[in-house]
Amino acid sequence: MRLFLVRHGRTAWNAGEVFRGREDIPLDHVGETEAGLLAERLRGEGIEVIFSSPLMRAKQTALRISEQTGVSVVEAEELIDLDYGQWQGRTLQEVKVNFPGLYELWIKKPHEVVFPSGEGLKDVLGRVAPFVETVLEGFCNRTVAFVTHKVVLKVIICHLLGMGLSAFWKVEQSTSALNLFEYRDGLWRAKLINDTCHLASLKEGGVEF
Repeated sequence: MRLFLVRHGRTAWNAGEVFRGREDIPLDHVGETEAGLLAERLRGEGIEVIFSSPLMRAKQTALRISEQTGVSVVEAEELIDLDYGQWQGRTLQEVKVNFPGLYELWIKKPHEVVFPSGEGLKDVLGRVAPFVETVLEGFCNRTVAFVTHKVVLKVIICHLLGMGLSAFWKVEQSTSALNLFEYRDGLWRAKLINDTCHLASLKEGGVEF
């Protein structure tokens, strides 16, 4: 199976370093352009189904890919973003001021963090790992795309490569980034990680936050 892992396009909250989580933020004008360029790149890749997070920013990106590929979009709750709880809607600077201890732990040991009134990386892994296995069983020898969020993608990539959640910060995921994995002979093999060459024409874009 070929599995394209796609991050949604930029939002105003990405540009402003605001934690998004379950907040349903749409793409901004740069994000719309990013999504269009990403979709053009994926045209002709033989994608047979697109699974998307139910949040607007992911669905907007998935629909642009659908327009280019002619493939339908299936919403998957398993791909929804991490629930940041009390961090949602706060800027990075606000979080550093109001949650200094938790922020330090998030940077040093992200796998140990559970966000107040939210969830942790282990919760994300608990829903995405079984989902990947289900898709692998149902779409063996086919090409599939997931359109989702930075944290979810980082967790999936750590899982596929057997790195564990402590490696979370070793994986970067820019907006509209493309990752490609192939499952062969019982192993997931990374072909692309955080590829944004399709955004080369943009003066701005590809935000990592």
